[in-house]
Amino acid sequence: MNKKIDALVNEQLKTVVPQFKIGDTVRVYNKIKEGAKERTQIFEGTVIARHGGGISETFKVRRIAYGCGVEKTFPLHSPVVEKVEVVRQGKVRRAKLYYLRGRKGKGGKVKEYIDLGNQDKE
Repeated sequence: MNKKIDALVNEQLKTVVPQFKIGDTVRVYNKIKEGAKERTQIFEGTVIARHGGGISETFKVRRIAYGCGVEKTFPLHSPVVEKVEVVRQGKVRRAKLYYLRGRKGKGGKVKEYIDLGNQDKE
């Protein structure tokens, strides 16, 4: 019985999984079906949580739209999510950024991570 379930799950998994972390600002390309038409909607925001593993892994993206905080949860391996594009990397020290819900203005921003390890010293 487990072999059948594992085969079904492995068939549904994406081969190329997007690499992003908590605190990164991402652009999620989401397929939306409206009647007979299908279009792609872009949702850009900060990743505040990742949950689960395997086929049931999800991530939560938060953005401020017209002064109101909007959060969406996306399944990572869903065929509805076309791709996830990292806009900028964030520097955080937490696994979940739920504290951003209570912040406003500059306090609700995440600092940008700058990699200094690859510079040549002269």
